[in-house]
Amino acid sequence: MSMFYLLLVALIQGITEFLPVSSSGHLILLPQLTGMQDQGLTIDVAVHVGTLGAVILFFWSDVKAGLAGIPRMLTGRIDTQGSKLAFLLLVATIPVIIVGLIAKVTGLSDAMRSITVIGWTMLIFGLVLYWFDKKGSSVKAASDWNRRDAIILGLWQAIAIIPGTSRSGITITGARALGYTREDSAKIAMLMSIPTIMASGLLLGIDVVGEANIDMMKLAALGAIFAFIAALLALILMMRLLRSISYAPYVYYRVILGLILLTIAYT
Repeated sequence: MSMFYLLLVALIQGITEFLPVSSSGHLILLPQLTGMQDQGLTIDVAVHVGTLGAVILFFWSDVKAGLAGIPRMLTGRIDTQGSKLAFLLLVATIPVIIVGLIAKVTGLSDAMRSITVIGWTMLIFGLVLYWFDKKGSSVKAASDWNRRDAIILGLWQAIAIIPGTSRSGITITGARALGYTREDSAKIAMLMSIPTIMASGLLLGIDVVGEANIDMMKLAALGAIFAFIAALLALILMMRLLRSISYAPYVYYRVILGLILLTIAYT
């Protein structure tokens, strides 16, 4: 793998992981549209680790509180901000783990990796995001997050198993449908990404154990660093922009890309 291609993969993963435009969809499209060799699972795991580090750093105060609350949660005491957050993140992550395992075991995860599927999901879920962002109320803050909403958002997040859906995008859509503000919808979606990325990375990591050599590990480390920087910058930019604009620019991008992909797929 050339350094240029590694940088390209890391930048795409880092920039698109937390924007509502689907990182997995873009990484699947990259080799299909360019003719380049697929980056492989080792690099996939590495760039996921990089984006995980970025979101943990950005939301460190919340992550720190959640980690501190895990012992109380494990003993059934959901009576502090940290234990509540840890519990809600656990609840919200269960659906995507179950659906992800089913998709992997049945082979659906590989069968759905096509330009046609990504084209349709880009288009459809982009329009769904636009609808709920425009019509949804803004009466809830992240502090209002509860067990019921965690279950609902967990089910929304599970839809992201379909390539091109966007994990952050579909979770933000669900949060806007529930009445959370734009900023707090993004915050909840980003916090939900932490255990989800961990679970995904662990699942992918199992497949690459024993396959990576020293040279590949060096490339993986560089990929993780590049993805970390790109993801952190993308997070900072998106959270600042949401104070003054809607999700419309991301929707326009999804719709245009979806239409282009469907044109390619059906011609």
